[in-house]
Amino acid sequence: MRAVGLITEYNPFHNGHAHHVEQARRCSGADVVVAVMGGHFLQRGEPSILGKWERARMALSCGVDVVVELPFPWACNSAPHFAAGALEVLNAFSPHLDCFCFGSESGNLQELQHLATVLTSLESVEHGGAAHFRHGQNYPTARQLHLERSKRELPASDLSISEEVVLNAPNNILALAYLRALGAAAHIRLLPLTIPRIGGSFHACRPTTAHIASATAVRHLLRADEDITPYVPGVCGRILRKAHQSGCLCNMQRWFMLVAGSCLREASASTSTASATPTSTPIPTQIYQYQPGLNERVLQAALEAGTYTELVEGVKARHLTRTRVQRLLCYTALGVTAAEMEPQLSGGVPFIPLLGATAKGEAFLRQCRNGMDIPLSGNFSRLSAMLKRHYRANPVRLAQAQQLLELHKRATRMYTLLLPGWNDISRHLDYHRDPLRPDSLFSSQP
Repeated sequence: MRAVGLITEYNPFHNGHAHHVEQARRCSGADVVVAVMGGHFLQRGEPSILGKWERARMALSCGVDVVVELPFPWACNSAPHFAAGALEVLNAFSPHLDCFCFGSESGNLQELQHLATVLTSLESVEHGGAAHFRHGQNYPTARQLHLERSKRELPASDLSISEEVVLNAPNNILALAYLRALGAAAHIRLLPLTIPRIGGSFHACRPTTAHIASATAVRHLLRADEDITPYVPGVCGRILRKAHQSGCLCNMQRWFMLVAGSCLREASASTSTASATPTSTPIPTQIYQYQPGLNERVLQAALEAGTYTELVEGVKARHLTRTRVQRLLCYTALGVTAAEMEPQLSGGVPFIPLLGATAKGEAFLRQCRNGMDIPLSGNFSRLSAMLKRHYRANPVRLAQAQQLLELHKRATRMYTLLLPGWNDISRHLDYHRDPLRPDSLFSSQP
């Protein structure tokens, strides 16, 4: 069997996603669809509206054959890290998985590849963009300005970049990240495919067409207790309604309390440390990606904000995008340090959590397992022993894998605090939830 890969979040799964699955299968000619999906905390720095197992259940009920999880260091990070991690996971299934398909506002692979090549060839893009930060511009704006300025220095053949390819369109940004990550990873031989995104804008808070709504719009409708039926497959609607009724949707006020409390603790601790040693250099916070001088801004915002939106707006600055702020707040809430994240990003994905598979998906996994370089496991009770066997000759890699396992478990435990109706026997859900199998896809488990 031959597979096509999808890079997803399904937050939640809706009709546009069903269209993507169908078109990916059609344009690739693949027998199997494998989705690598963000877990409980996603690329834009926020918790998913529904737990990862139930989002996997929706996908497996609507055409996806295998769902695996993109581990936290890559799932909750900037587009380049997100893309690199997702492609590494998909590549682990090669040669049985030889292509991946993504949606884009452009829908034109040739144009996207051309722009990705131009961006990569301009070795000074990041350096030139950084110069704009001193003038209060964030990275996307600085990059756009630098690209426009650099066009004058490019060969004439490179000046034909279509105006339809917009650098700040969300799916185009990810598309370019996938293509640039693919070009940078010589060992990954996956064929890229793209389909045009349909329906409303990624950020649209209300549906703009009769049957297609963005995930953002579906979340708004769901939390407002409005009808989502026209915009999601029937099985997804039932799963979402049941979760809503049982208190198993992520509560954003709980998230605000968790984030704000962590900001007050972290910023206050850093301020106290600095003031206690006035004659020495202040010890910088160890939270991943914290910048010098950010503590005071975070503390002031946490002291004044009454909602998560107000907290984000209070921290946000002209040189920080909203998404960047949300990720920083997420790292603070989960206590994610640079010492935890940097070895993961430099070392590569050390294991792949399996969330579920259909009957066809299980047959595909049996075909792949013996040839996989990265361990695949859905049974966390046996994962530690599996990692020790797999990396017995590489203690550095084993230590990295064990550190990721601890971070993975922490993220799940913290996520359960956001569910008002949570009533499981333990917050160690990774040990109590088995991967979804064909006979359990339509079970009544919330």
